[in-house]
Amino acid sequence: MSEIANSKLAIIGAGAVGSSLAYAALIRQSAREVVLYDINGPKVEAEVLDLAHGTQFTGASCVAGGSDLDAIAGANMVVITAGARQHPGQSRLEMAGVNVGILRELMPRLVERAPDAVYMLVTNPCDVLAYAAREFSGLPAARVFGSGTVLDSSRLRWMLAHRVGVAIANVHAVIVGEHGDSEFPLWSQARIGPISLAEWVQDDISPQGLEPFSEAEFDAITESVKSAAYTVIAGKGATNYAIGLSGARIVEAVLRDEGAVLPVSSVLTDYRGVSNVALSVPSVINAEGVSRVIEVPFNEKEQELFEHSAATLRTTLNGLGLG
Repeated sequence: MSEIANSKLAIIGAGAVGSSLAYAALIRQSAREVVLYDINGPKVEAEVLDLAHGTQFTGASCVAGGSDLDAIAGANMVVITAGARQHPGQSRLEMAGVNVGILRELMPRLVERAPDAVYMLVTNPCDVLAYAAREFSGLPAARVFGSGTVLDSSRLRWMLAHRVGVAIANVHAVIVGEHGDSEFPLWSQARIGPISLAEWVQDDISPQGLEPFSEAEFDAITESVKSAAYTVIAGKGATNYAIGLSGARIVEAVLRDEGAVLPVSSVLTDYRGVSNVALSVPSVINAEGVSRVIEVPFNEKEQELFEHSAATLRTTLNGLGLG
C-alpha cells in the first residue's frame, strides 16, 4: 500500500454538501490540496475564502477553487456533489432524471481534466448516478462508485450504540442495497465487538435489565435509518454535516491506499445473482477505487430484500434509458 503524496481532491459543487465535505476534508487532512468547483462563481469563491481563512488550524492542507473547471486538473480523486437539491417529501429516485442530465454533460469534461482520478458520486440518487457516470465516462467500474450506504450504516451503528450502551466504534453493522427506500441492514451479520446482537443481550454479557431485540424493534430501527435523511431535510432543508464526514472518510481510504472495508455503491457483476446495477455492499477501497467487493453471507430474507433493491434500481435505470 502506498499513500498518494501531495494528493489533490476535487469537489464538484459548492452547495451545502460540497462545502461540508471540503470542510471535513480540511479538518481531517484527507488530502494535501482540496479544490472546490461550482458554476456559481461568487458562491464558490466565498466558500473557498471562508475555508482558507481557517487553514492555520488544519495542518498542511490547503484549499483553492472557483468557477473554472480547469482548477481540478490532475486531481487524484473527484467527488461529485452537484445536482438538484432534495426537497421535503421528495425521494432520491425522483431526482434521477434531472441529475442524470447534468452528469451526462459533466463527466466527459471532468475525465478530460482528471483522466487518472478515482470518481465518487455523492449526488442523489447516488446508485443511479454511479451507474450513469461509469457509462458516460468509459472508465473502469473500480474507479467510479457512489458513496452508497456508508452514511446509512453510520446512522445504524449510532442507533445500536445508544441501544446497548457501548461506543459506536465497537458496533459492527452495515446497511446494504440501494441508498434509499429499499435499503436494509444485514442483521444476520451485526455484532457488538465479536458478539452477535442476539448473544449480546444475555445476562452474562450485557448489563442486567437489557431487553432482547425483537423483530418489531429490528423493523423500527430499519425504518428510522431509512427515514433519517427525510427527518433532517424536513427540519433544516438539507443533510450536509454527516455526509461531509462520511465522504471525507471514503476519500481517505482512496488517497491513503488503505484497503478499508466500506459499503460503497459500485456496478455489480454476479454478486449473489445480481448484475448490471450499482448497489452498496461491503467493498475493499484503496488507491484503485473499489479493488473488490466482498461476498457476504445473506440469510434467505436478506437475499430477497437484496433482489428487491436491485429490481427497484433497475426499473429506474430502464426508465432513464440506461442499463
